[in-house]
Amino acid sequence: MPPEWNALWEMLPDKQRIGNSWEPAPPLILAAWDSPILFKIIRFREHIEYAANYGIFDQVDEYLRSLKPVQWFYGD
Repeated sequence: MPPEWNALWEMLPDKQRIGNSWEPAPPLILAAWDSPILFKIIRFREHIEYAANYGIFDQVDEYLRSLKPVQWFYGD
């Protein structure tokens, strides 16, 4: 899921660098992939809500539904 999650994040409009971070926060990939599952769930939900707030929920929904089961992360 890391490459697919990054692709989702890249779809989000109006990302802004704020100090050393981003709004919305980037996906928990690369070194952050070792984060607890709950953190991943929360961040993923933030991205979905951000997409909805910026009017691209349908585009994100279409993208996520296009992913194959092997492209999803189901937990440790």
